[in-house]
Amino acid sequence: MDDSIQSILGLKVLIVEDEARIARRIERLLNALLGKKLVKLLKADDLAKATQLLAEEDIDLLLLDLNLNGSSGFDLLKQATAQSFHTIIISAYEEQAITAFEYGVLDFIPKPFNAARLEKALKRLTQTQSEAAALRYLAVRKRQQIQLIDLQEIKYIQGAGIYSELHLQDGTTALHNKTLDRLAQLLPLSFLRIHKSYIVPQREAEALIIQAGGKYQLRLKDDSLLPIGRTRYKQLKKEWFAE
Repeated sequence: MDDSIQSILGLKVLIVEDEARIARRIERLLNALLGKKLVKLLKADDLAKATQLLAEEDIDLLLLDLNLNGSSGFDLLKQATAQSFHTIIISAYEEQAITAFEYGVLDFIPKPFNAARLEKALKRLTQTQSEAAALRYLAVRKRQQIQLIDLQEIKYIQGAGIYSELHLQDGTTALHNKTLDRLAQLLPLSFLRIHKSYIVPQREAEALIIQAGGKYQLRLKDDSLLPIGRTRYKQLKKEWFAE
């Protein structure tokens, strides 16, 4: 096993591939490349089964084909964009690579492929968040449809129990089905948790305000004021407002 792959933590992997022969080959290669690092392996040959498994299992890595018996793997990505696992596309449709990376996938492996190409993709799991392909969208459900919200549209995110409320540039809000804790794990490094209930992108931060009694607030560019947790103030000042 390559040294960089050796540093990968134990992985729970889901293979979504409608050709049984290719799915078995991917499984053999994963076992050879990961060894004991592969702690659980699941397989699905259609979108319905894949969707069910993603709802039931906390996986670390999704290996996804884009053509599934005539259905599009992108339909699964629309639902899974904001979940806390990496995705590697394995597909013959190389012209779809740019679109795939816009969904924040870790890598795109063209078919046919060999063990060396899969190993290269697995090595990317050891890279930092800033080096890996960055998440560009969050998926929210509206009127029984999945809507992708560009991260640039987000002014700040507020915790709402088991959900998170996305406050957008146009003044509207959207409810995301993940907690603030889960989103904090997924968002780019430019998004900072300033309080137990708030996440803010750095581009929206305007000034730190110190109030009487040792309380702190962050003023946004639109003059909105958000509370800053006591334990977050020093980090925020150092990273965003250092003189």
